[in-house]
Amino acid sequence: MQAESLLRDITEYCRRTGVAESTFGRLVVNDGKFVNRLRDGGRITTTTYERVRSFIADKGTDAGAPNPAHAASPPLKAAFGSPFAASAPAAAARSAPLATASPAPSASAGTKDRNFRFFDNRQKYLLFVTTCSEKAVTAQRVAMELANIHPRPPAVRVFDAGVGDGTVLTRVMRAMHSRFPTMPFYLVGKEISLEDVRLALEKMPDRYFEHPATVLVMTNLYYREAPWLVPSSVAAATGLVWQEVALTGTTSHEFEEQIAALGPFLAEHWRAQSSPTSGNPVYERPAVLVIYRDDHRFLLDPIIPRRGSATADYDLVIASQPYRLRASLDFKAERVITPLARSLGPGGRLLAIQSHGDDPGLEILQGIWPDENPFQHDRHQMLKAAKEALGASARHLNFNAYSDARSLFRYHMHTLPGEISNSIGTSTLFAAWNAAMYVGQIEDARLEGVLSDRRHLQVTSDVLQKHGGLWFWDESFVISRRRD
Repeated sequence: MQAESLLRDITEYCRRTGVAESTFGRLVVNDGKFVNRLRDGGRITTTTYERVRSFIADKGTDAGAPNPAHAASPPLKAAFGSPFAASAPAAAARSAPLATASPAPSASAGTKDRNFRFFDNRQKYLLFVTTCSEKAVTAQRVAMELANIHPRPPAVRVFDAGVGDGTVLTRVMRAMHSRFPTMPFYLVGKEISLEDVRLALEKMPDRYFEHPATVLVMTNLYYREAPWLVPSSVAAATGLVWQEVALTGTTSHEFEEQIAALGPFLAEHWRAQSSPTSGNPVYERPAVLVIYRDDHRFLLDPIIPRRGSATADYDLVIASQPYRLRASLDFKAERVITPLARSLGPGGRLLAIQSHGDDPGLEILQGIWPDENPFQHDRHQMLKAAKEALGASARHLNFNAYSDARSLFRYHMHTLPGEISNSIGTSTLFAAWNAAMYVGQIEDARLEGVLSDRRHLQVTSDVLQKHGGLWFWDESFVISRRRD
């Protein structure tokens, strides 16, 4: 327990001062790998313990004092044994008090400012998800691809390139169970947001009950890393947090208790910061969380990924809104689509979904900014760029843009019957305005001058009355690997 407390204080000290953990180790004990050894369960002497404490205290920080946030939550060791062990004692996880993940503290005031845009947009995201049918319609489109995949033993392998709150993934898992009720599932989900991971995991207990032969992996790695669960840099690979949890029991309630007990682990390790170059959220430390049922461990043994030796070869890759609309075409193709296409197994299919525009949502945007068009690259341009980025590897793949009738699909904002009338309620107008801004990915800075009067609500009301509601177009395209 002292080692864990010391590790938390070292991490907090490095975060506050901007000192790298390797530098801290060299300064204090002349060992650049000291912190990693401690994190991996290494023991230290009383002399080393006191030396580290004295160093932190001498630098004038309060990192050596007890942290109220840690005192309020159950210790990680009590919930999981060692927080970095290869597997976690599920019985201990069951007995740990329920805990919900709280937003991770920022590294510094500067980091907090840079992260503001990312975390502030969560409210817009959650309002959009609850007022629009986009998640349900997207899940239906993904479920169509299940008829075209050809799983090979030992499992149906699926990668979700942006889990979000887990709504799409859980719907797809239900469809998978309906089509493949007896096959084991291996699902990997990439998600950088702590809150989204928490929301997604909250939806999983029923999935483990209905389909017990399920291995679910959550990770915050980059697109070029996540399918293989291996960080690309040596430094990141050394600091990778790998947590394996075997759920015990047979009921959804028991699974829910154990998954809820993961709260402190997520709060400690699922932290994001803003990239100094792109401004996009990136992980502070790479993390992989593997969850499966202990009573199916024997069956799932060849499927459970091992650190440093995970296999991609996915039957289905879901890439729903995986990039910002205004990102360059080269960035979308090279940084996102290309590594996902490379992770496909024989007969595997990559389904990409992006906003299309040419809908009432775009009319609202152009009612405020007449020349606005955030939908820069259509599916044809994306496929061409991806094919060029893949180079010689492209000859093993098929690139399918399909017709508009198959590629495009529409979703709408939920409204009550008669709600769209001559006098539309303010709450409906706010929800519609938020949905249009979220889909169009309008930055907060551009909205500040617009929200000072009610003209944006009038524009929104006019569009809703014109079309009798609000709806949006998404478009999809598929990259598939040949079975031979």
